[in-house]
Amino acid sequence: MSASATADAGAGLRSEFLQVLLSRRRDLQVPLSVEKGSPVRNPLYQKPPGPMDAVPMESCPRKEVENFKEKLVEENFYLITELGEQGRLPVLLLKLNDHVPKRKPVIVFLHSSYKCKEWLRPLLEAYASRGYISVAIDSHYHGERASNEEATYIDALKSAWRNGDTMPFIFDTVWDLIKLGDHLSEREDVDPCRIGITGESLGGMHAWFAAFVDTRYSVTVPIIGVQGFRWAIDNSMWQARVNSIKPLFEEARTDLGKSEIDTEVVEKVWEKIAPGLDSQFDAPYSLPLIAPRPLLLLNGAEDPRCPIAGLEEPSSRAAKAYEESGSAEKFMFIAEPGIGHQMTANMVKRASDWFDRFL
Repeated sequence: MSASATADAGAGLRSEFLQVLLSRRRDLQVPLSVEKGSPVRNPLYQKPPGPMDAVPMESCPRKEVENFKEKLVEENFYLITELGEQGRLPVLLLKLNDHVPKRKPVIVFLHSSYKCKEWLRPLLEAYASRGYISVAIDSHYHGERASNEEATYIDALKSAWRNGDTMPFIFDTVWDLIKLGDHLSEREDVDPCRIGITGESLGGMHAWFAAFVDTRYSVTVPIIGVQGFRWAIDNSMWQARVNSIKPLFEEARTDLGKSEIDTEVVEKVWEKIAPGLDSQFDAPYSLPLIAPRPLLLLNGAEDPRCPIAGLEEPSSRAAKAYEESGSAEKFMFIAEPGIGHQMTANMVKRASDWFDRFL
C-alpha cells in the first residue's frame, strides 16, 4: 500500500472512531473551558492498592534537584469537556518552576482500573525532576469522578450495558484525552509537538486508543494494556479480561438468558459498551496507524488478560507499517518473561528510556 493510501485509510478509520465517540454525546457538546481545582487530600480508590503495587513507580529514574519540593509547581484544575457530571475532567499537572519560561515536552500518565490520578504521583514527580511537564487525569467514574468507594466504575459499566448511552470501559476517556490534547496544545509552557502518553492496564488501553485517534500524541508507551480482543474471542481466551470486570458480564448473562458467560455474551457486551473494539478498531487495525510516531508496547509474557499469542498479528502489522514508513527503529514490542498482568520496574525503566530517546 502506498504512503498516500495508508494515510487515507488511517484518516478514514480515525474518522469512523470519532463518529462512534460522538454518537453518544451529540447533545452534550460545550466549548472547552477550564475551572480551578484544589489538591485532593483523600484520593478515592475503589479497590485498595496492594502494599507493593507502587514499588515499580517509585523506581522510575529521577534527577536530583536541589530543593525539589520548593521548585515543584502543582496545578489542579478541571477541563469541562461536555455537559454532565462526567464532563468535568480532573487534571493534575506537575512541573519545575523555571526562571526563564520555555516550552517543555509533556507526558500524560493514565491510571489502571479502580485507582486515580494521585496514585501516579511517584511517576509524575520523577519525570518532572527531569524537565518534563507531567500530567495525570481521573478516567471516567474514577477518582474525583466517582461517587463512592464501592462500585462506581462497575455500576457505570452495567448502566452502559443496560442503556447503551455511555462507553465507560475505554472510549469515553479517549474523548477526554482528545480534549486534553486541545488544552495542552494551547498552553504557553507546552511544546505541542512533544506530547507523550502512557498508562498501565486500563490506562494502557486509553493511551493506545488516544494515540490511534489523535496524532498530537507523538510518543506512546502502553504498559500491559494492548490486547487482541477478536483473537481472544476466537481462541476462547477472554476469561481473564472478563473476570476483571465480571459483574458487568454476569448482568449481561442474566439479561441474555444464559446459564454461564460464553462467547456470545462477551461479543454482545463489547459491541454495546465499546462498538468496534473487537472488529474494525481492534489492535491489528488501530496499532499500525500510530506509525511513524514512536510506539513501545510493554507486556508480560504470561499475562492472561493480554495473551501474547493474541499480539502476534498486531505487532507484526505494526512492525510492517513502521518499516514501510522508514521508521522501523521507532517501534518495539517487549514481552517480559515470567510476568503476568503486572507493571514491573523494568517496564518503568524502559518507558522512561523510550521517552528520553524520542520525546
